[in-house]
Amino acid sequence: MSSISVKELLEHATVHKYGVPAINVFNYESVKWAIGAAEGERLPVIIQVYPGFREHIDLKYIADFTRDMAAKASVPVAVHLDHSNTFEIAVAGIRDGFPSVMLDGSTLPFEENVQMTKDVIRVARVFGVDVEAELGHVGTGSKLEDIVDAANYTSVEQAVEFVERTGCDSLAVAVGNAHGVYIKEPKLDFDRIAQIRYSLSIPIVLHGCSDIPDDQIQKSVNLGISKFNIATEYDRAIYQAICSNVKPEENKGSFFRLQSTAADEVKSFVVRKLRLLNPNNYSL
Repeated sequence: MSSISVKELLEHATVHKYGVPAINVFNYESVKWAIGAAEGERLPVIIQVYPGFREHIDLKYIADFTRDMAAKASVPVAVHLDHSNTFEIAVAGIRDGFPSVMLDGSTLPFEENVQMTKDVIRVARVFGVDVEAELGHVGTGSKLEDIVDAANYTSVEQAVEFVERTGCDSLAVAVGNAHGVYIKEPKLDFDRIAQIRYSLSIPIVLHGCSDIPDDQIQKSVNLGISKFNIATEYDRAIYQAICSNVKPEENKGSFFRLQSTAADEVKSFVVRKLRLLNPNNYSL
């Protein structure tokens, strides 16, 4: 099975009514575990990297080995650069070999978001790279107003205009979701999701999916969202799996062994997400 483009994968998921977990990774093991879980379930997965991790690892390195692992996987695996918030970061991701990039201009005025997205897409098209955009600001889960203030949500009318003018391949929407740990249980705006899905011909993306209740996630799948970003929960699952195996008194402690013993627990987390996002029992 060769790697697949994010656009192609999400279009397929939209038609067949399943959701694809987009797992944020930060090193070789975090990629290996996510792909291994997907292979075990015979379901597709998206591996994505947050640009802020370039302080930890050069993004070109992670793009190189992740694309290689995707090409060798036995299930469809797409590779994506998450949350570039400037033209320069997105184009650097294209330069570094990411076959798909996300441009987040959602904090900008509408016209500026349109223009920056068009500028990135013009470069991306030269290299055959997919572009995910964002409209409506997906804020921070620790700020109550970012979750409950509908003024931050995606306007259906603006979404139609935005997609027509930019030609983006997928659109991340704000519908009561937010990044990081939620200060209050989110309540997604399902009517808005349904209206956006009805009005757009491209795949829809939900950011901030960590800790959204399972029933809301599955309803979002059935309403037509196809990409679900998972970062906070995956990072937490890795942290907890390693912590559960730490023995400070052990003289021959080994970080390599900690990673090895954490593998099954972390993969089990990804398996749960794959099954959650597959309420209609799609199979390859």
